[in-house]
Amino acid sequence: MKKTGTNKRHIMKRYAFIIGTSYIIAALIIGYLVKIAVFEGSEWKEAATKVLSKTSIANPQRGSILSDNGNILACTVTTFNIKLDMKSSDWSDPTRIGIKSKTIDSLADSLDRYYPLAAGLEKLQADEREKNSWRTLLRSQLALDKKKRKGAIYVKKNADEEDLKRIKSFPGIRNFYKPNGKLRGSNHPVGTDRDVERVYPYGDMAKFSIGRVSEMRVPQPGTKDTLEETHGYSGLEKDFDKLLYGVPGKKQRMSGAGGTMDIVVEKPQHGYNVYSTINIDMQDMLDEELRSVCVEANAIWATAIIMETRTGAIKALSNIERLDDNTYGEARNRAGLRFEPGSVIKPISLMIAFEDGLVRSVNDAVDCSPFQGTTDNHAPAVKSMKQVIGMSSNTGIARVLFRGYKDHPETYRERLEKIGMFESFHSGLSIEHTPYFPRLTATDGNGNPVTMTARHLSLARQTYGYNSEIPPIYTLAYYNAIANGGMLVYPHLISKIVDENGRDSVLQVGTRRVCSKETADKVAECLRYTVTGNGTDHTTAMALKDDRVALAGKTGTAYPTFDKKKDGRIGYDLSRRRYAFAGFFPYENPRYSMMVLILAPAGNSAARTSGKVMLNIALRLYSRGQLDNTSTYTDQRSTSAPVLTAPLGFDTSCICNMLGIKSCKKFGTAAPAASGQMPDLHGYDPKTAIATLERIGVNVRILGIGHVAAQDIPPGTQLRPGMTVYLTLKI
Repeated sequence: MKKTGTNKRHIMKRYAFIIGTSYIIAALIIGYLVKIAVFEGSEWKEAATKVLSKTSIANPQRGSILSDNGNILACTVTTFNIKLDMKSSDWSDPTRIGIKSKTIDSLADSLDRYYPLAAGLEKLQADEREKNSWRTLLRSQLALDKKKRKGAIYVKKNADEEDLKRIKSFPGIRNFYKPNGKLRGSNHPVGTDRDVERVYPYGDMAKFSIGRVSEMRVPQPGTKDTLEETHGYSGLEKDFDKLLYGVPGKKQRMSGAGGTMDIVVEKPQHGYNVYSTINIDMQDMLDEELRSVCVEANAIWATAIIMETRTGAIKALSNIERLDDNTYGEARNRAGLRFEPGSVIKPISLMIAFEDGLVRSVNDAVDCSPFQGTTDNHAPAVKSMKQVIGMSSNTGIARVLFRGYKDHPETYRERLEKIGMFESFHSGLSIEHTPYFPRLTATDGNGNPVTMTARHLSLARQTYGYNSEIPPIYTLAYYNAIANGGMLVYPHLISKIVDENGRDSVLQVGTRRVCSKETADKVAECLRYTVTGNGTDHTTAMALKDDRVALAGKTGTAYPTFDKKKDGRIGYDLSRRRYAFAGFFPYENPRYSMMVLILAPAGNSAARTSGKVMLNIALRLYSRGQLDNTSTYTDQRSTSAPVLTAPLGFDTSCICNMLGIKSCKKFGTAAPAASGQMPDLHGYDPKTAIATLERIGVNVRILGIGHVAAQDIPPGTQLRPGMTVYLTLKI
């Protein structure tokens, strides 16, 4: 009995200890709650209010870029990674799906039909088909303990809205949704990872011109915060970025039964859908032709624009440059940057001379002897206006303009101002500088006197393309005005914009008359003469003469200047030149005008670089019947004798005698390159070149027809994974 009493006392002591400890803990909790509620309540409320009232940015959906015919060039789509959560308790709920229900088999059949686990499932043998079926996978998972099942089995990655809608309609899955489409409850076995993706339906076609986007951290006004935003960094994506991006909204964190969540309190405005003037076929042509010429000329960079004469719509715009690995890739848009124009300014100067009565006929003569520090080495010493433009006489054009502006050199710039040279076109380019011509006044910006001798020298240089800077798009606009009978139509990249509600705004295009039709026709005749010559005069663009398409245009060259920060010196870089060609075609009924500017090593020519791009574009449009012509193969039939092409060592005499062929081109086989280096492919036929490159893991793109005449990656260049080489073929 004593022992029993002792045990009872021990038990009571333990019980009392537990009770006492519980009271102490309860008292501490109550005390802490009182402290929070009474003494620190205001501080906690303030902290909660601060968290819940904090707003963040709700990113807008980026608008689409469309071509001139409404085809999508770039758009934003929402994609889903759709998955089944096998650990969800709903799989064992007999009122929904349930392992014991036939619904699981019906769901598996639907998944096998639309999203099979193995390609060509229906063609497999019965046992293999059953092994790789959704039925087997789902049943094997559900046979396991819930904790051992997979957390996610992906049905489809990068799925679209249609996929998600279809899967939600599958047997069993649809049981989780009410008739109005809302979810029954909060826990079900279907999950989605949502993502937003920028899609380019044309792939790499015109890739550099359409551009691409990138995620970047952008500082937020009035705060130290930054936000990850999607903005264009090249091509049209960059040019149209302000329109495409939209207006951000606001999100606020709020509390609810399920915890805190971000609620959109100010809806973001989607970016505009931008209808560009770009024609995707012409854009692809321009990209290819510009790249091909750059490879041949070993160019540093190039920019080119095609514009519709009547409307001013920019149909193609291309910018490329040579990269560190000697391939050509995307470049900054130089169409709106200023450069010394060189001789392409001369027709604009002549247009002013005709308008002001300084000359009246294309056959009027001018002395082209040395003048104002420049000479003209081309005979004859006295030239007509056609010869001044066709043979690119610096002294000739300067002497003509001096007839009107010798006494007041500053009025030449004022004359350019009257025709809108210094007004913004608002073309849609992300960078569009206006031309720069120094004012040739009697005093400089500091009030110091400037001698008439210095002003005369500056005036002469301005008339033939130096001591001034003009963006290529401005040069093109005035050539287009000449082709358009003297009517300047502002170049533009955008035809209309459409907001998220479908409301569209058609952009108004500015126009102004810069000269009479009579003057425009005279200058156009001089530009045509530059291409045709007369059989005696050696004009600068005779290499571009073609019987199929009549081109009219002007060549121009200018030395680039050194960059003091980059090159450590100033002055002209005589080792390189900017080669320009501006003009229009066909001459009699102009449809398109073009401007091409290429920076390349000295030793090239404007006609065989920039001019060649324009000629090739014109011929490709002609071959497609896009110049109001009816092109057939017989139109282009050559009367010259055929040429046989054969490898070295092959006896061609028998074949030549049989076919009456008198000439034969022979190509050698290039020596194999060292392992890991780019081979020399010159002379290869396309099939052999492609096979050679595929063996060493190099991608290839073919330009032209015939045999390899040029490659944009020099022989001996160290290979790297994913490298792409462009091969230019010639017959």
